[in-house]
This record gives sequence, structure tokens and C-alpha cells, in this order.
Amino acid sequence: MGIRQAINTSLFRHISIAPLVTFRVVFGLIMLASILRFWFNGWIEEQYIIPDFHFKYFGFYWVPNLPDWGYYLSFALMALSALGIALGAFYRISATLFFILFTGIELIDATYYLNHYYLVSVISFLLIFVPAHRMYSLDVRLGLIKLRDSVPALSIYLIMFQLGLVYFLAGIAKINSDWLFEAMPLSIWLPAQDDFPLIGSLFQYKLTAFAFSWGGMFYDLLIPFVLLSSRLRWLGYLAVIGFHLMTWFLFQIGMFPFIMIGATLIFFSADFHHTIHSFLGGRVKLSDYSRKSTYLSKPVLIAVSLFICVQIALPFRYLLYPGNMFWHEQGYRFGWRVMLAEKAGYAQFKVEDSEGRKILIDNSEFLTPVQEKMMSTQPDFMIQYAQYLKAHYSNLGMDAAAVKADVFVTLNGRASAPFIDPNIDLASQTDSWSHKQWILPQKSEQI
Repeated sequence: MGIRQAINTSLFRHISIAPLVTFRVVFGLIMLASILRFWFNGWIEEQYIIPDFHFKYFGFYWVPNLPDWGYYLSFALMALSALGIALGAFYRISATLFFILFTGIELIDATYYLNHYYLVSVISFLLIFVPAHRMYSLDVRLGLIKLRDSVPALSIYLIMFQLGLVYFLAGIAKINSDWLFEAMPLSIWLPAQDDFPLIGSLFQYKLTAFAFSWGGMFYDLLIPFVLLSSRLRWLGYLAVIGFHLMTWFLFQIGMFPFIMIGATLIFFSADFHHTIHSFLGGRVKLSDYSRKSTYLSKPVLIAVSLFICVQIALPFRYLLYPGNMFWHEQGYRFGWRVMLAEKAGYAQFKVEDSEGRKILIDNSEFLTPVQEKMMSTQPDFMIQYAQYLKAHYSNLGMDAAAVKADVFVTLNGRASAPFIDPNIDLASQTDSWSHKQWILPQKSEQI
């Protein structure tokens, strides 16, 4: 059997669509709830309308800001498309629209980057291409597509791969000296949660922080393989529920725990999902699809291989930069590093004219508190902010020759230390993937 035939046999043989259907419904409903929660909490206005300035991702400076009504329209359409995914209604259009809107909104301001936002974009991108609407969908009921009770195995395996990768790389990221040998930042965070029911008093002990740190690492590294084991799957899923509910109660990290609790159901067997569907009133006569397969075309193989390579390589790009990635944050995003550092910064910006006279900047005049907090530790944001300040004061008629900053950062409880060269003109810097030489090295001093 040739390599291509072997791949075709393992990845493109047909298996039950049931796990994919459950995933589609759960994902769509959780997204709908997340969008409504975001809207009703007033975060559309707080994060996108009130700020006068939005930080962008490198390479996406071209993404435009929207008029006020445009944000509300985008979220309304996003909610509608999430419901369309759940119901399987005009599914391809719904999945595509959701991906474009969700990702587009996230690209407007990088201040609010979260790992699970990136995960939602990746998953919704995959849903565009997998036939998750072939059963228990309005598209089938309306006769828009034919009922199918099976899908190529790759349709399900790709989502399982992505979820497993999130966990495994999160575990890899925890293999660092601060997390394992200093129990940082949990040694800072846990004592503040001593009112937690039953076990809160234990959070005052350093040993508890170490137990959580090491336990979290082993959980992330092992849970994908436990979920793949038919003998251990239920035990693993109980661990998923316990782990994510614990982190949700302790740290209030939004919808991420519920996304993972719902999404990991895809690891369960087809019989398990058929039982759920039957309980909910689904009745479809299943065909014998054990011998059926879909031919593997070369473009599909290339596209899938490229997707997998990017997802594996992107989190490791930080290795291209010297120094501690948690300090300089180059290559930090899109790496599944979840709550691994307690970091804060203070940034005093100065606009100088050609004669050396300075204006000290009150950041609160231009940035929201969240934007200022994030800018004060992230060098690419400092460049954007400096260029914004230069343009602002130039428009007021000032000779804004340079924008410099005194920035001090504390990482995982260490003493605050200078973060960048205070003599560098930030406004003249060009953001890129190259190492930013003006970031000062981290001091090795420990608390």
C-alpha cells in the first residue's frame, strides 16, 4: 500500500457524522451565548466605540475601524450566523459569515487578544469546509442538501487535532522555570482567592501553588491522549470539566472553559453521540458506510498539510528571538500560553521637539485603562502609540520631532526594571518580525 493510499484509507474513510453534528450545535450555541453576553455587558461600546485609538496586529494595520452602528450590526449578524451554524441553516454561508465577522472584529483592536478568541477563529474557519450540516439541520429539512450520515474521518480528526494541540502546547509552555520552580504566577494569584469554598484556606500555602502548577502542566500535556483512549475517556472528560470549572471560578476567564468543555465532546464515540441525538428526539436510519471513502485530491492534501504545519510552527516562532519571551513578548501571541505570567508596566511617554523641549503625556487622555495596561508591556503597541502621539501633536502644529518613553516592567513578582532604551525614538521605529534591539534584556534578579 502506497503512502497516499494509506493516508486516503485512514483519513478519508467514512465514519459517523454524529460527533461533528454535536460539535456544530454546541459550538454555535456557545458562540451565540458569548456574543449576547458581550453585547449585554456593554463591551461593544467599551472596547470598540469609546476608544479613540485602536492597536492593530502586525500585518493588519489596514483593517478599518467601523462607525458606531457598524459594530452593532456586525455583532447582530455574528449572532445570527452563530445560530445558523447551530441549526445548520444556510450552513456554509453562516459559517463563512461568522468567521469573517468574528475574526474581523478581533483584528480591529489587538488589545483584547485572548487565546480562545484565536481558537474560535481557527475552529470557525475549519467549519466552513467540513460538512457538519449533513444531518439534523434545517438545510436537510428544507431540501437544500441531501442527508448524509457519514463524513470523511478527516472532517472530525482536524478538529480533534486542533483541540489536542491547544492543550499540548499549553502544557509545553508551562515547562519553564517560573512556572515549575517558582510556582509563578500562581503563588501571587491563589492567595487572593482564599475565600474559595472548602479549599480556599489551602491557597495561602506555597505548596498548593506548586501542586497547581505541576498538575496544570501534566493535565495539559496528557489530556489529549487520555481523551483519545476509549478506556480512559470518561475519566479524562471528568478531568476536563473539573479543571475548567475550577479555573473559571478562580479567575473568571470568560467563555473559554465552556468552549473546551463543549468542544471536547467530539472525542467521544459515535454511539455516545447517537444516544444524545436519540434522547433529543433525533431519529435517522443509519446506513453501512464502513467501506465508503472519499478520494484524496492533491490540493486538499496540500491545504491540510499547510494548515497543520502553520498551527504547529506558529507557537514556536518565539525561538527566533533572544531572551525570555515572557519579558519581551515577541512571538508570544497565538501560542496557547494561557495565564502564564503576572506582568505589569509603567510607561511615561514624552513628545520632544527639535530643540529638546518635552511634553509629558498623560496616557489616560488617549487610551482606556485596559489599553494603557496592555501597551505598557508590549513593544509593538508602544510603536503604534508613539506614532499616534506624533501624528496627533503634529496636527496641532507642534514640532513633534521624536517620541520617547521611560518604561518599567515587573514580571512574576520581580522588582520593576527598565524595559526599553529611553533614548530611542519610538515613533521612528517600524514594526516587523525582526528582533527589537531597543528592548533591554531582563535582569536575572529574583525576588
